[in-house]
Amino acid sequence: MAKLSEKIGYGFGDMSSSMFWKIFSYYLPIFYSDVFGLKPAHAATLLLVTKIYDAVSDPVMGLIADRTQTRWGKYRPYLLWMAIPFAIIGILSFYVPNTTYTLKHVYAYVMYILMMTVYTAVNVPYGAMLGVVTADSKEKSVFSSFRMFFAYIGSFIAMGIFWLFEKSVIGTQNASGVTVKGVGDADPAKWTMVVAIIAAMCAVLFIASFLLTREHVKPERKESGSSIREDLKALLGNAPWWLLLGAAIGQLLFNSIRGGAAAYYFANILGTDIFITCAVFLTIGEIGQMAGVTLAVPLSERIGKKNSFMLSLATVAVLSCIIWFLPATAGGVWTLLVLQVLISVIFGISAPLVWSMFADVADYSELRTGSNSTGLIFSSSSMAQKFGGAIGGFLLLMILGAFGYDKDLVQQAPQTLGAIKALMSFIPAAGAALGLLALSFYPLTSSRMKQIQAELKERRNAE
Repeated sequence: MAKLSEKIGYGFGDMSSSMFWKIFSYYLPIFYSDVFGLKPAHAATLLLVTKIYDAVSDPVMGLIADRTQTRWGKYRPYLLWMAIPFAIIGILSFYVPNTTYTLKHVYAYVMYILMMTVYTAVNVPYGAMLGVVTADSKEKSVFSSFRMFFAYIGSFIAMGIFWLFEKSVIGTQNASGVTVKGVGDADPAKWTMVVAIIAAMCAVLFIASFLLTREHVKPERKESGSSIREDLKALLGNAPWWLLLGAAIGQLLFNSIRGGAAAYYFANILGTDIFITCAVFLTIGEIGQMAGVTLAVPLSERIGKKNSFMLSLATVAVLSCIIWFLPATAGGVWTLLVLQVLISVIFGISAPLVWSMFADVADYSELRTGSNSTGLIFSSSSMAQKFGGAIGGFLLLMILGAFGYDKDLVQQAPQTLGAIKALMSFIPAAGAALGLLALSFYPLTSSRMKQIQAELKERRNAE
């Protein structure tokens, strides 16, 4: 039985990751377009290229982590090794150099690729730790619950800090003498300062996670270069893995597009004379998702993981579409807040189910191939997050660019405003619908998993 301190320590790891992940998902698009000064099409391509690179690098990191051997274990050391590089490169990613547009463009590519590299180097091993912190399957669910709970605390803190940031700058004048109407208008140095505060907290949390956790399970040792071809072949031939990957990408498309569009929606649709800010809106969402996590286990026990996931995606898609019809009035804002709570709670149900279902995919793989590569399997969930974020950020900025978004305009054109509303409603709903379609073909139902686990138990006992 693992200690409570180990479970809390494991939660600290995703608390740190989620703080930066939310910044990437919600604020990086508007940072690149309105603060850094990239053209929307250039910013969109940057997010797509770098995150696809990042997603493809996840399985590579999984293979490396599976073959790491230290006195601290396979996966845990990366929490220590990457903590400081993660913080430093994160700060530099939100720094605006005073140089030509071309060099700034190159700088953005270099720093974001480096950021995604260190993010992968710490998060893939961290995810794989779930397979070695305990041998007890029920206790793994407890560790996963601690992870999700602390992840939302991290998101809540990050959104709270940005709320204070937004509150402090709205209505002031930036270096150009323009009145700030949203965080996108704030001076670049203030962005760097705020991100530096969050980065320092992330480094401390990663180090604390390393100090508090232990790897109690010693999996079969894999030498560098051994079975890599077989591992990759087994992964690529795993049909449930492909379907769950598609569902996870759809889930993240919904969240990343909607979250990234919120800053544009508040600045251009609602304006500055409303009673809440974008950061408050997003923070409410984090609280709602945290509440939704607590409903995942009882609901999945009643109707199954697959059905719970499908119900979650279908419901948030419908609720999201309603936002299109909301007026920019006090009544419309109150309705928006109600919808944000409902969408966030229901979406939160799906969050822990993804991790649990990837564990089911790992069991399926072990039964099918006789080998279970923990790091490689868990890296796929991280890869899904990054593909979803990459495509979401790309679509967000490309759509804004295609419909004439111009950060220097006091009032955007009608077609631009329509595109922003669609990015908060119909377009994320389409992402959820794609995830729902992939899930409809997912074969690992509750009854099938009971059969798989019984066969695995019999095989392990025979060995």
